[in-house]
Amino acid sequence: MNILVTGGAGFIGSHIVDAYINAGHDIVVVDDLSSGSIQNVHPKAHFYQLDIRNDQLGKVFGQHAIEVVNHHAAQMDVRKSVADPIFDASVNVLGSLNVFECARQHGVQKVIFASTGGAIYGEQEVFPAGEEHPVRPLSPYGITKLAAEKYLYFYKQVYGIDSVILRYANIYGPRQNPHGEAGVVAIFAHKLLKGEQPIINGDGKQTRDYTYVGDVVTANVLALGLDRSDVFNVGTGLETGVSQVFRVLRQHLNPGCPERHGPPKEGEQRRSVISFKKIQKNLGWAPAISLEQGLRFTADYFKQNVE
Repeated sequence: MNILVTGGAGFIGSHIVDAYINAGHDIVVVDDLSSGSIQNVHPKAHFYQLDIRNDQLGKVFGQHAIEVVNHHAAQMDVRKSVADPIFDASVNVLGSLNVFECARQHGVQKVIFASTGGAIYGEQEVFPAGEEHPVRPLSPYGITKLAAEKYLYFYKQVYGIDSVILRYANIYGPRQNPHGEAGVVAIFAHKLLKGEQPIINGDGKQTRDYTYVGDVVTANVLALGLDRSDVFNVGTGLETGVSQVFRVLRQHLNPGCPERHGPPKEGEQRRSVISFKKIQKNLGWAPAISLEQGLRFTADYFKQNVE
């Protein structure tokens, strides 16, 4: 198939591109390289350095007869979305709409969309949260991802375009950018290797559902085979505290580094964990990489690639 991957030079998107190419698909990557890297792009992919809001995007669709869109390009920093919600909406709502409109205009029949399970449910009532949990996002980032999901429902009802929405937990692994505010695993790993002191916000007992990027790739491969629209969580169903993540990484990268805590981040969600029962039942997906394994793989990657 001819598949367009937006954000295909980024952390998660580039791994998906690799898997799609290895499966024999013809892949087009659109990425503005604001957070992705050209080094991540598979040499067999057709690459366009382009913002998803750009009106030239339609030409890429037409030139490559795109059949499926895998939409990963996004402003994905929750804290940045709080600081600048207009920019966040510009990328995540208007940019996504431009992608969906191009898909409609060029006869695309399927969109796979990277949404968020970590931010869309807000403060949870049930642990882990299933897809039926109320959606009450507490950040502009979560709101814009929910808006894009609603637009995809519209495109299905009015134009018949199927969408597979994947609500991600906290994804980590090789190629994650250690220089932003998001991605605590990459930030900790980079600082530990550089001999810098990582700071844990608050008491470190805030929990997240840490899911290895390789498992996320598998979900995106399986989503290609689904012949209808649906929404799936992609997570492990396990809660892990931030301090626990730090301690495992420290063991691999810098055993002598002390554990230091700073003030808590205002408005930070206390607990976040999502259920994968639905995607397991419908697509046969389940996480295959344990946190210990995944953190070891990630630590090994940063050892080889620390700047």
